[in-house]
Amino acid sequence: MRKELKYLVLHCTATPVGREVTSDDIRRWHTSPVSRGGRGWKQVGYTDMIHLDGRVERLVKNNEDAWVDPWEVTNGAKGFNQVSRHVVYVGGVDANDVKKARDTRTAAQKEALKRYVLEFHRRHPKVKIVGHNQLAAKACPSFDVPKWLKEIGINQK
Repeated sequence: MRKELKYLVLHCTATPVGREVTSDDIRRWHTSPVSRGGRGWKQVGYTDMIHLDGRVERLVKNNEDAWVDPWEVTNGAKGFNQVSRHVVYVGGVDANDVKKARDTRTAAQKEALKRYVLEFHRRHPKVKIVGHNQLAAKACPSFDVPKWLKEIGINQK
């Protein structure tokens, strides 16, 4: 059953600054069996991924409407997936200490994420845009999403 879209959740891959990640990496990390080092999920955690060079890659097809159809559900934030879309940027942790969250977005990623979020907000102004850390006890996406949204001209209630 499809549900109304309520959240756009921003994530990081929690990989060191400068290390590129492929869609195959994400699929392996998320969908491989736990016994083989994966999470054992049926679907990846994100709809779209923003690469270091700012390229946006679609990981899970969706029809861009204001509903989350069963085939569009990704596993980005436990308890919120049925009503959310998830976008991830590559990076988010320090190169010397992978347990230390760090905003590692390149200039190209910042620009791509800004365009992505502004366009999403234009199409879905009622959808709340949040960082993963606003829904779970995590550092992801390693930057202050509410502050950044204000900087790019989005004022949410």
